[in-house]
Amino acid sequence: MMLNKPFDVLCQFTSQDDRRTLKDYVDQPGLYPAGRLDRDSEGLLLLTNHGPWQARIADPRHKMPKTYWVQVENEAIERQLAQLRQGVDLVDGRTAPAEVDRLAEPLLWARHPPVRFRKSVPTSWLQITICEGRNRQVRRMTAAVGLPTLRLVRVAIGPWTLADLQPGSWRELDGF
Repeated sequence: MMLNKPFDVLCQFTSQDDRRTLKDYVDQPGLYPAGRLDRDSEGLLLLTNHGPWQARIADPRHKMPKTYWVQVENEAIERQLAQLRQGVDLVDGRTAPAEVDRLAEPLLWARHPPVRFRKSVPTSWLQITICEGRNRQVRRMTAAVGLPTLRLVRVAIGPWTLADLQPGSWRELDGF
């Protein structure tokens, strides 16, 4: 199944401290996320009860592309985009090259709470596709090139796209 995970929702079905979890949106036993999205990230999450399918999606050896729309602080310049395209040195090693393009501000649902707005600091949107899945990778990559992430929405995993799925909504997947 595919879920549009809302902002501020843990990517798990239980919580020790009453935070919102996937169980608040999906009440089907035996499902597990195929990959993760941080609490402060939004968008497409695939859920399954089939271990090999979950591994195929989540394991970086399979190089399943994941596409994100990323709002960053500042205007992205070509040098920064080139760095992301070549791979970025992070504490845990160099990332694989990413596909990166500038993006006009996408039509998205309102986020609650909204992204902070500062009149003196411009923002820009990027579309970033990676085939890895390190912890907070996209956020760390953009920060490493001087573009801190303000909002991160995963819009595609392999052939599956978020399309018109609204936050908190889910639908069954077509084959794999």
